[in-house]
Amino acid sequence: MERLDDYYGRIFTEDQLKEELREFAKILPAVNHFTNSRICNRCGSQIAAENKLPDGSFYCRECIILGRNSSGALYYFEQKPFPEGKVLKWQGSLTDLQKEVSDSLKIGVEQKENLLIHAVTGAGKTEIIYETVASVLDKGGAVALASPRIDVCLELYKRFKNDFSCSISLLHGESEPYSRSPLVILTTHQLLKFYKAFDLLIIDEVDAFPFVDNPSLYYAVEQSVKADGVNVFLTATSTEQLDKQVKKGKLKKLHLARRFHASPLVVPKTVWLYLALEKLQRGKLPFKLLRIIKEQRQSQFPLLIFFPVIKLGELFSRCLKNYFLDEKIAFVSSMTENRLEIVEKFRKGQITVLISTTILERGVTFPFVDVFVMMANHYLFTKSSLIQIAGRVGRSAERPTGTLLFFHSGKTKSIRKAISEIRRMNQIGGF
Repeated sequence: MERLDDYYGRIFTEDQLKEELREFAKILPAVNHFTNSRICNRCGSQIAAENKLPDGSFYCRECIILGRNSSGALYYFEQKPFPEGKVLKWQGSLTDLQKEVSDSLKIGVEQKENLLIHAVTGAGKTEIIYETVASVLDKGGAVALASPRIDVCLELYKRFKNDFSCSISLLHGESEPYSRSPLVILTTHQLLKFYKAFDLLIIDEVDAFPFVDNPSLYYAVEQSVKADGVNVFLTATSTEQLDKQVKKGKLKKLHLARRFHASPLVVPKTVWLYLALEKLQRGKLPFKLLRIIKEQRQSQFPLLIFFPVIKLGELFSRCLKNYFLDEKIAFVSSMTENRLEIVEKFRKGQITVLISTTILERGVTFPFVDVFVMMANHYLFTKSSLIQIAGRVGRSAERPTGTLLFFHSGKTKSIRKAISEIRRMNQIGGF
């Protein structure tokens, strides 16, 4: 028989469990039936009347990627305690402001308060949560760190593997099967596979797609945490939904408005530029843009250029290579198979100019980098994404400044609000 331990704290459809395992599980109805509606008990989504199978049962389309959940039963296994012990290996130190937030977070979690930490990009959110995560794990508790983005999960996994001694599981759509561990780092969709499992759940980048304003993923958060468990939300750009919970007293908000190196956030400068598609297709770039890129390349600092859509980014990348023959230029998007390898080469200086979609807007740190945002007025560049992109600049103590340009053909509300928010956070931080 399979290792029963790996099932604790998790939830399954009947088809996903061998018969000999079902006797160890508890049962929930797969679908809750009401007078005029049906609700999936795994993801909380409403099931449409047309989602009906030949045998008369209904199934949920929203979470079908995790295995079809139809009228019948869901099986879950109660979470068990983990061994107690000291797990934190990290020998680093926090700034006074970081320590203040870290202590408040630890106290809040001990008092079973759900919290929102609003920290500027580059504030050191990961280090701030170390003490709190360790305090729960040391007592035999279960902790999950979730993010909507795989890249963020990979970065967190790398850092926690280095700084914690306990076993850690990494879960995303392409990861290895789950092996039970006290600390789980996973994408937010993977939370739908857990039931009353975690004493502490920390959701990083809560403003990012696909988590932001996604009812089924918020339902997954509630379902995956124990009845007396605690939720902690981390963000550099809060959401309307979370702010409402703060006002209602359901969330306690903690601020960290300074970066760890105590320098202000870099404020973007706007540059008017019309990037004609027909000229791009002919391999031509505006003289004004070429002049600015040439000036930047003289500094020899790495240059990260963002585009709103894949096709335009690819096209621009090809054009740029024709103009800058001595530069090592690459392009990455969510469709790039060797994305992690390219990003690592950029980090090591083996690539000097990297063009990217919003896939790199968060969760990555490149020391010394300058950032250009092309077509910043495009509708896909929201206030949140522009703030996150801006946050890639000035993250290292060695170079807390940098060049940050928003190229546009007309300022949007998102551009104005992003710049205003960055300036406001600098004011809160005492700059």
